[in-house]
Amino acid sequence: MQVKLFVGNLAWGIDDQQLEAVFREHGSVQSARVIYDRDTGRSRGFGFVEMEVEDLAKVIRDTDGLEIGGRPLRVNEAEDKGGPRGPRHDSGGFGNRRY
Repeated sequence: MQVKLFVGNLAWGIDDQQLEAVFREHGSVQSARVIYDRDTGRSRGFGFVEMEVEDLAKVIRDTDGLEIGGRPLRVNEAEDKGGPRGPRHDSGGFGNRRY
């Protein structure tokens, strides 16, 4: 099955290739991407891995808490946010009020 994983608590020096290497032994990795701050260019400490796996629970169990670069990874199935800016379809503020 095709899954997208959220990987948090990444060490600052981890790059896309190192992230991919961690998950390669657990399935076929389609992409591994560390998220960087667009202003500073520094890692934001998390990333996403898209991969083909047979047993999602086993992959999470085997990688969550795994120490890489001196920090334990936090691995969860990524939530689908639906749309480019997330699932927020409500007004959330003053958007629909009429005065």
